[in-house]
Amino acid sequence: MSTTLFPSIQPQIEETPTELELYKEVKWDFEKNIPVYQNGSPVIVTGKEAVFVWAWKALTTPRYRYEIYTWDFGCEIESLIGQVFTDELKQSEATRYVQECLLINPYITGVLDVNVTFSDEIIKISCTIETIYGEVDINV
Repeated sequence: MSTTLFPSIQPQIEETPTELELYKEVKWDFEKNIPVYQNGSPVIVTGKEAVFVWAWKALTTPRYRYEIYTWDFGCEIESLIGQVFTDELKQSEATRYVQECLLINPYITGVLDVNVTFSDEIIKISCTIETIYGEVDINV
């Protein structure tokens, strides 16, 4: 029998499931790049459509540029424009940037089939996002 002056007391940790609330976002007009309003109030979308809006805005917002956003929000992909990397390295880095950008959202569980094309100063991104509501295809 060992005796010690400092007893080891481990409190019982109660595990509570952390269920995410229904995701809500302001509906977005992607062609005009503005929020959608109806009768003077923003239109709210939920679920898969809301996650899609968030993902689109995150991918089209340069990370670290705007003080209104946290440093976790946005994508660093535009830093690859003009770099003299090989195409394979650019693709690899672009895929990593897209995944890092999107997987910060707890409603997004995976990013599949990332395809990024560079032409002059235009970047096109397409991928499939796995959300807790199902899969969403996105083209930016």
